[in-house]
Amino acid sequence: MAQPDICVVMNAGSGKGEEADRVRDAFRAQGVEVHVDLVEDGSQIEAVAREAVERGFGTIVAAGGDGTICAVAAALSQSGRRMGILPLGTFNYFARSLALPDDLDESVAVICAGRTAPIRVATVNGQVFLNNASLGVYPAILKVREEIYGRWGRSRFLAYWSVLKVLARMGRPLRLHVRAGGEERIVRSPLIFVVNNAFQLEQMKLEGSDRVAAGDLVVFIAPDTGRLGMFRNAAALALGYASVDQNYAMMSGPHVEIDLPAGRSRRWHVALDGERERMVPPFDLRAIEGALEVTVPGHWDRDVR
Repeated sequence: MAQPDICVVMNAGSGKGEEADRVRDAFRAQGVEVHVDLVEDGSQIEAVAREAVERGFGTIVAAGGDGTICAVAAALSQSGRRMGILPLGTFNYFARSLALPDDLDESVAVICAGRTAPIRVATVNGQVFLNNASLGVYPAILKVREEIYGRWGRSRFLAYWSVLKVLARMGRPLRLHVRAGGEERIVRSPLIFVVNNAFQLEQMKLEGSDRVAAGDLVVFIAPDTGRLGMFRNAAALALGYASVDQNYAMMSGPHVEIDLPAGRSRRWHVALDGERERMVPPFDLRAIEGALEVTVPGHWDRDVR
């Protein structure tokens, strides 16, 4: 039997490992055999996806949440291989931005139909992200969220609870130098949030989707307004009820640079699509058009996701 042309990279660590057989059966119902790589350690997903590229698979499918999808996208970016999505996460912003169905059988049918669209990615210091990158309090929120998930399971309520828990004990704000779109600002902020997904902005009721459509990354800066004000503004931005000028400042550009004061070169936590990475500043963020070829539904016709 010929080797399957589709490799599914599946994050077993997200609690979805038991669905591997369901995934195989859903593809078989479409008359397609697939190879499934079940990855227990989430930090190895990108490496497993790169290996799938090297082994010659024409389509590599990311099965999991936004973090899993981001890791597979990093391996496939500018590779010329097709990327499929099986959204099995909590928020699924990337999948939802492409109007992909939540139902497993329907999402498998989209992959097997083979219609693709070129999708842009963004990078920070060369590391790919799809939806957002952030500095400040949000990486700490992710750490607490995973601890809560490990004890109580995954849910949107617990994700929001982790935000409030971290903000209640939030420390001093960051002092940063931000450059975007020809504008420069020196800011003190508990949270800087850079977005590459117009759909996510619309879902969070934030401005800037028109700037994403124009090719920009959109930078949101929560102001330094004292402890109570920082709590209010950072919570508003993280939970999606913020407004420009009142709760945050906004900048945008296809190339964003964020630096720390001179001499502060130690590694910092940066959150990329819900996963924490340690990076050394300065942080160089760029939008790269058409870097991924992703399978999309037949009715998807947006110029920007």
